[in-house]
Amino acid sequence: MKLQMVDLHGQYMKIKDEVDAGIRQVIESSAFINGPQVKEFAGKLADYVHCKYVITCGNGTDALQIALMALDLKPGDEVIVPAFTYVASAEVIGLLGLTPVMVDVDYNTFNVTLKNIEKALSPKTKAIIPVHLFGQSCDMAPIMEFANRHKLYVVEDNAQAIGARYTFPDGSAKFTGTIGHIGCTSFFPSKNLGCYGDGGAIFTDDDVLGERLKMIANHGQQVKYHHKVIGCNSRLDTIQAVVLNAKLPHLNEYCRSRYAAAQYYTSALKDIDGIITPVEQPNSTHVYHQYTLKVLNGKRNALKQYMADNGIPSMIYYPLPLQQQEAFSNITRAAESLDTAAELAASVLSLPIHTEISHEQQDMVIDAIKSFFK
Repeated sequence: MKLQMVDLHGQYMKIKDEVDAGIRQVIESSAFINGPQVKEFAGKLADYVHCKYVITCGNGTDALQIALMALDLKPGDEVIVPAFTYVASAEVIGLLGLTPVMVDVDYNTFNVTLKNIEKALSPKTKAIIPVHLFGQSCDMAPIMEFANRHKLYVVEDNAQAIGARYTFPDGSAKFTGTIGHIGCTSFFPSKNLGCYGDGGAIFTDDDVLGERLKMIANHGQQVKYHHKVIGCNSRLDTIQAVVLNAKLPHLNEYCRSRYAAAQYYTSALKDIDGIITPVEQPNSTHVYHQYTLKVLNGKRNALKQYMADNGIPSMIYYPLPLQQQEAFSNITRAAESLDTAAELAASVLSLPIHTEISHEQQDMVIDAIKSFFK
């Protein structure tokens, strides 16, 4: 089989009967919007992550937007966000007339730290969006202590780390996405828990926020045709809920498969001069949404091309840090030097990793990398 970054078809074949039967049931019932499978999935996901409220929505970007809308922020209020992340984390801030305040990230983990966040605090700061990038948690205990001390909201972007667990200094642990005041995730097909189209969800344990999030996602209404606030129309399609109901029982298995594949890569690649393999933090599990190398000495693009020439796919997540994106040039405040974000954007390279990848396929990737650096 041709090597791919993600093998969605191979994963589908293992749950094909359940998915196909569920989709047929939706079509036959014609309950295409807000069918019972949506409520079923929200309940099962809430049980899985041990969270009181799971509000499903149209996609991960909607989840972030709805989360910020629920906080009743005002134009000009500042939201701290890492400069090295997917655009959605900052895009929703600008969309709502808020000010993205970009901060640098840790070179080893790719994640924002309290040290970065502290430099961004101002009288206008109202919220922080920590992004659990590539499948590993930010160090959340000091971030939450800082946020609570300064009366700031924390909205976790958990689109790449569902299933990861963070361990607090007292030994207790929580799933990423359930630590802050609100958590957001995406069910984009390539995610660790992905559907067959777009989908997303929002997590909270707060009763007031939970009701407000549900209302905003449903046109600002609690009672049909009675609109209390300005909201939006964002919901998980019933057919996508069928797919997610089939996949959720396998999420732990999916995480274990990705982790095993990552360890195989690291064992084979860790001693190669010119690359740095991913660093795992002791206070977080890693679910390896991406397996991302740092390629040193300006050789990233050459390695990517060499691999492509040998039939090996790879991806750059992300080629431009947010501070260099034209869309943010007039609306952003940079709290500090963003040199690490720029350095990572110039050096990262993600290898194929998914639940179905075999050692034989990984050996193709490993051999190509070793050959390049000979």
